[in-house]
Parts: sequence; C-alpha cells; structure tokens
Amino acid sequence: MMLMMMMMMRGSFVSVDDDDDVKLANGSTRVKMGETDVIASVKAELGKPSPFQLDKGKVSIYVDCSPTTAPMFEGRGGDELSAELSAALQRCLLGGKSGAGGGIDLSSLSIVEGKVCWDLYIDGLVISSDGNLLDALGAAIKAALSNTGILKVHVAASASSDGQPEVDVSDEEFLQFDTSGVLVIVTLTKVGRHYIVDATSEEESQMSSAISVSINRQGRICGLTKRGGAGLDPSIILDMIYVAKHVSEQLMNKLDSEISAAEACEEES
Repeated sequence: MMLMMMMMMRGSFVSVDDDDDVKLANGSTRVKMGETDVIASVKAELGKPSPFQLDKGKVSIYVDCSPTTAPMFEGRGGDELSAELSAALQRCLLGGKSGAGGGIDLSSLSIVEGKVCWDLYIDGLVISSDGNLLDALGAAIKAALSNTGILKVHVAASASSDGQPEVDVSDEEFLQFDTSGVLVIVTLTKVGRHYIVDATSEEESQMSSAISVSINRQGRICGLTKRGGAGLDPSIILDMIYVAKHVSEQLMNKLDSEISAAEACEEES
C-alpha cells in the first residue's frame, strides 16, 4: 500500500500509487509540497546485527535524484545532492552512531540478540523539486514508516544459544511499525533579514544560509544542520529554532491528519 499526501505549507498531499516497484515495499508514501514531489518507500529484510550493536536492527537511507525523473539532476550535481540529502536524513532520523537522539528505535528491530534482526532500507525518490527537499523527504519517510507492516517472526524454542536460530516468517501476521518517536524536519532559509519556512527553489537561490531542525513529538530538538557560507548570530539561531518548534507542531498534526485520511481512503477502495 502506498499513501499519497499533500501537506499544507505551500500545499501538500499524501496519495496511493500503483507503481509496481512500490508495491514490493513494506510501506510507501508520496508527498507533494507545492511543486516539490517525492516518494519514500520502506523495505524490510532479515539480517544480522552489527557486531557493535548486537541488540539492535539496522536502517539505511538512500535518496535518488535521478536525471531520468528531472533533467535538473543531470551530471555530478544530482549525485552530490543525493549524497547530501541521504547523509542529512541519516543524521536527522537516526541520531549518532549509538542511535541516541534518533527518531527510529533500532532495538525494536531486534529479533534474536546478536543473531537475527530486521534491516530497514529506506529509499527516497525525488520526482520534481521546487525547494525544501529535506523537509519533504523527512515527511514522506515518517508517513511511509507509519504505513509499514513488518511480518511477524516466530523463533524456534529449540534453537541453541551458540547456533543460528531457526525463524519462521509469517505470511499473514504483521506488526505495525511504531512511529511515535519519528521526528519531523523543519528548515528555515535566511534571505536578507528574513527567514522563510518551506522555501521555493527561487527563494533558496537567494539565501545566505539555512538551518534544518529535527524535532520530536514532545518538542525536543534532536538535531540541527546548517547550510550556506554565511555565519549566523547565536540569537538568530535561537529565534529560528523557536519558529521551527512552532512549525513542527503544526506539521506533526497535519501529517497525522493526512496519514489517517489517506489510510481511511485506502481501506474504502
């Protein structure tokens, strides 16, 4: 199932798509913010935990700014933007190497400590861009995770402690992924003496700097990244964070509403 969502900053929305590749995902969502249009999909596969985090699963995030979907991404520019967005989303959603400060509970992906876990592969696809890609992708990933069903796994009770356990993956029973801790990302773009929420490409071309703030449902700041060469006075950064926290509450509520409405439409169809 794929949700499609339009969220109202410039105007946005969440919808169901019948793309064959998307059907293979465990959860997926398409989000539009004005002329910015992105898809996020989540695929779950059984894997082995990292030797450094035996009690956790693994998550990888990759964004494709393919020139086949938008000519503006031709050449190295598209590859560099893909890498930049992938790294920013990884930092914002997964926190540090330990997972601290992240919005996805990696321990919930563990099946047998040190032996078996779920690996989540989160893919973002930029269909078209008119600015504010990071926020749109963050919203799409949050919605896709809320739409992700992970097959229930039964572990054989007779498995030895030193051997690879036998697991049976259900064909019918699903566990819904808990998205209560998943963050939203709010970017404020500074143009002249003003800063703009949900900036268009034209507004971004005039920016001196921008900060992206990742914020959880409790209003806690979990991460902050800056773009642009111009420095920012600490008082301005604090003011921008205050605005971001206010906007994040509206965005979180709008996402919840849009996800519920899209899921209701999907159940009716």
